[in-house]
Amino acid sequence: MKKNVYTIVALIVVLSSIGLAQEGGGRLNGTWDAEIKITNCETGARITSFQSTANFHKGGTFTGITSGMPPASRTPEVGVWRHETGNSYKFRFKAYLFNAAGVPVAYQIISHTLQLADDATTYESSGSSRIFGMDGVQTGSACSSGIGTRMVLD
Repeated sequence: MKKNVYTIVALIVVLSSIGLAQEGGGRLNGTWDAEIKITNCETGARITSFQSTANFHKGGTFTGITSGMPPASRTPEVGVWRHETGNSYKFRFKAYLFNAAGVPVAYQIISHTLQLADDATTYESSGSSRIFGMDGVQTGSACSSGIGTRMVLD
């Protein structure tokens, strides 16, 4: 009987650890500061760079803010993320863009793959930034990359 109990306990421990290893997404949860670089996809020439702050929420939702545009010109970022495998993740977010009169004129979709460092304190990501008119027609694009550092309490 004791042998059966030990076998069951060992099986539960193994299955629990497999589930945690497969989940993996919890390692990205949190708030991150990032240096963002926008480049011309064809030439690699830098267009601009700026700071952003992102929140990867438990359950796969995303919110963020950026210093790349004035708050009156762009909404905060909202989106989704998921764990792919190992230290690899994907995320996608959307923000609306406004003209000087405060009228929405476009929206921006950012899609990235992200590689989390083994110690889960930094990441590197890369992907695309696409601009669409309010009618859904794409009007521009660029490549983007980011280097993130986990925000912690001192």
